[in-house]
Amino acid sequence: MFTAVLVGAAACALVGSFTLGEGPAGAQSRSAGHASLQQGLSGKWGVETRLMDKSVKPGDDFFRYVNGLWLDSFEIPPDRTSYGNFHLLGDQSNANVRHILESNELTRSDWDSPAGKVGRLYAVYLNQPEINEKGLDTARSYLDQITSIADQSGLISALSNPDFFSPIEVFVTPDDRLPERYIPQIYLSELILPDREYYLKPDAADPAVQTEYRKLVISVLNELGFVDTDTLADKIWDLETALAKASWDQAASQNPEITYNKISRDDLDNLVAGFEWHTYLKGTGLEDAENFLVYELTPSAEELSRAGLDNLPKDKLGGGVKDALALVLLEDIETWKAYLSARFMMDNASVIHSRLDQSVFRFQGTVLRGVESLRPRWERGIRVTQTSMGEALGAAYVARHFSDKSKTDVEEMAGNIVRAMELRLNSLEWMSDDTRGHALKKLSQLGTKIGYPDEFESYDDLSISESALENSLEAGRYRFRKNLRRFGKPVDRTTWLMPPQRVGAYYYGANNEIVFPAAILQPPFFDPRADAAVNYGAIGAVIGHELSHGFDDLGAKFDGSGRLTDWWAPDDYARFKQLGEALAAQYDQYCPLDNGETCVDGTLGLGENIGDLGGLSLSYRAYKLSLDGKEAPIIDGFTGDQRFFLAYAQMWRFKYREEALRNSLRTDPHSPAQYRVNGVVRNLDAWYEAFGVLPGDNLYLPPDQRIKIW
Repeated sequence: MFTAVLVGAAACALVGSFTLGEGPAGAQSRSAGHASLQQGLSGKWGVETRLMDKSVKPGDDFFRYVNGLWLDSFEIPPDRTSYGNFHLLGDQSNANVRHILESNELTRSDWDSPAGKVGRLYAVYLNQPEINEKGLDTARSYLDQITSIADQSGLISALSNPDFFSPIEVFVTPDDRLPERYIPQIYLSELILPDREYYLKPDAADPAVQTEYRKLVISVLNELGFVDTDTLADKIWDLETALAKASWDQAASQNPEITYNKISRDDLDNLVAGFEWHTYLKGTGLEDAENFLVYELTPSAEELSRAGLDNLPKDKLGGGVKDALALVLLEDIETWKAYLSARFMMDNASVIHSRLDQSVFRFQGTVLRGVESLRPRWERGIRVTQTSMGEALGAAYVARHFSDKSKTDVEEMAGNIVRAMELRLNSLEWMSDDTRGHALKKLSQLGTKIGYPDEFESYDDLSISESALENSLEAGRYRFRKNLRRFGKPVDRTTWLMPPQRVGAYYYGANNEIVFPAAILQPPFFDPRADAAVNYGAIGAVIGHELSHGFDDLGAKFDGSGRLTDWWAPDDYARFKQLGEALAAQYDQYCPLDNGETCVDGTLGLGENIGDLGGLSLSYRAYKLSLDGKEAPIIDGFTGDQRFFLAYAQMWRFKYREEALRNSLRTDPHSPAQYRVNGVVRNLDAWYEAFGVLPGDNLYLPPDQRIKIW
C-alpha cells in the first residue's frame, strides 16, 4: 500500500508501494461510488461523511462504519485488481504527469536534454503501430545471442547480461555491518509466478494457473520457431519448479540474521564447483570485488538458533543461490536457451507486439489477478517513462504540483511525530535504561526527506532511440551501470529510491531515514486546508508508520547508523519479541476467504502491522502535542479524536477482486485494508473512548489484551 520498508542493505526490495502508473485518470467516471474520490478536500473538513454507513456500530466494524456506502456502490474498474484512495492519488499524479509529457514544453526541449529524452521515450512507447510493424525484427538480434549459446561458459556470460533473465542478480548496496561502504550483493531473482508456493504447494485453484502458464509458454515458443514445444514447455516448468525449490519462504527471507552472509571471492569461487564466477563477474564489471553478500545461503543450526528460528520448518528454506547455480551447470543448455528466449519475449512483450502483449496480460493480469482489461497504452507509457527517467519527470512535477508550504507543514508534522516517539521511549516501563539510551540515539539520528531531492538526476549517459524495445533495454542497462558505479565509492546518502511523482513512502534502514515523495502529500492524505485531526489521522499515520519501521521486528536489528547489530538488552528484546508474537497471533485470526479457512499470515506481515499500530499510536500522540493543551473544536458533531480516527479509516477505503486478495494473502506483508483499520484501532484506548466501544462489540478487546508496542 503506501509503504516501502527497506531495512538495511539485505532487504532492498520495495514492499507494497503504489507506482505512478497505478491507474487511469479517467477512472473517476466509471461508477457512481467513484464520484467521492475527487482531488481536493473530502467533505467540508477532510472526511466524506456521506459515504459512512452509520447503521453499523463503530465497535463492530469500524472499517465499514466509515466506508460502508462506498464499499456498496463502488465497482472496481476492469483494468484493476483493486481500488482505493491510494489508486485515486496515483490517478491524479498520472493525469498531472500525462499533461507534462504531452505538453509543448517537452517537444520544444533540446533533443538530448532530460526533458527532451523523456518526451521522446514516451512518444516512442506510444507508437503502437510502429512497434507492431517491426514486431519480432526488433528482438531478433537479442534472440540470436541466446540461440548462439554453445556451452556453459556462453550461458554464464548471457546470465551476466542485464538484457536477459538470470536466476541470480547482483546489486551494489551498503554493507549491513559496514553501512558506510558499498558491497555487491547476490540474491535469487523473481520467477514468473508470484510465489514459490504456486509451484510447490498447489491448491485446488492452482492447476488452472499451471495449465494457462504452459499454454502461454507454448504459444511463445511456437512463434519463435521452436519444435516439440509441448516437451519444451514441460522442461521449462520443471526448471522453474527447481528454481522455486531453491528459493526461500517470504517470511523467513526477511530476517537479516540469516540473510547476511559475507564471503570472500575465494569462497565465492568454491560455492558451486564448476561455476565460472570470473566469466559472470567480468560481465557485470565486478571482477575486482573482494567480498560479497550472498543473500540465500542455507544457515546452520547455530545460525538459526541465534536468529530465534530454531523451530522453522525445513521446507521454508530452499537450497538458495547454491542450488540455483547448480541448475546452470546441470540443466540441459537447450532448455535454458528455450527458457531465456521465452522470458525475453514475455518480459518485453509490450515493446515487441500488441498480440504478445495481450497474451502475457491474459495470464499475468486475468488468470493470476482477475483483471478484465489491459491498462491504456498512455498510462503504461507513464509507468515506463517513470521507471526509466523518474527524476526527470519529477523535476517538472514538483515545479507545478507541490508547494513550499506543503513541504514546511509536513516537516512540522514529522517533527511532532518524532517528538511523540521520544516521549514514548522515555515512558516505556518494559524497556531498560541501557536499551532506551540506544533507542533514543537511533531516533536522534533519524533523517527525514520530504517532497523531492535537492538535485535531480541528469541521465547524461542514457541514450534514447526510435526503438521502444531498445529504449526499454537501454534503460535497464543504465540502471545497471548506475548501480555498479557505486562500487568502491563512499555511500551516497542523498539518493532517493522513489521519484517525487510516485505515490509511496519508505523507511530505508541503511540510511536510517523516512522518505515521503511529493505525490503522497496530496488530498486525501494531506491537505493544508483540512482539519489538523484529519491530517494527523491520514498522512500523520503514514509518517508514524515509516518511523515505526525503524523499530519493528526487522528495524530493531539495526542501529542509528544503519548497522546490523544487537543493541538490545536480552530481557528487553525478549519482551519486545513477545509483544510482536502477540500481535502476529491477533492477525492470524483474520480470515477473509473460504469461510474462515484462508487467513492473514501474522508472521509474514508482522513488520507492517507493527508499523500500522505504531504509526497510528505515534500520530495520535503527535496530534495531541499539536493542540498545545487546547481542546479541539467539535465539527459537524464529531470531536477531534473522532475526526482523527475517521480520517485514518477513510485513508484505507479500498476494495479487492477475490483473485487479488487471495494472491495478496500469500505474498504481501501488508494486511488487507479492513484489518489495517479494524486490527489497529481495537488496540488503542483512545479509539474506545472516542466512539464509546464497549464489551459485547465485535472489535472489543479487554484492556489487558490490547497490544501497545510504540
